[in-house]
Amino acid sequence: MNDWIFKKNRLCKEFLFKDFKESIRFINKIGEESESLNHHPTIINTYNKVYLELWTHSENKVTELDHQLKKRIDYINENLQNENYSV
Repeated sequence: MNDWIFKKNRLCKEFLFKDFKESIRFINKIGEESESLNHHPTIINTYNKVYLELWTHSENKVTELDHQLKKRIDYINENLQNENYSV
């Protein structure tokens, strides 16, 4: 999956990393951003794959908060990928 897709009233995306350690690093960074927005995604992790679903539970739909978090998650991923390539 290269981009976010809209599925069952949710924004969804799968991210792939080189290993489990990198996927956990990504999840931890998402956790920090989620706390700062007080908005938390559904996160499913299987070894080097991280699958995310974003929607506002209280409204049962995608809201502006989800789009804000989506942008922050993409920024985190881009920066992690750049760090990995520079090593």
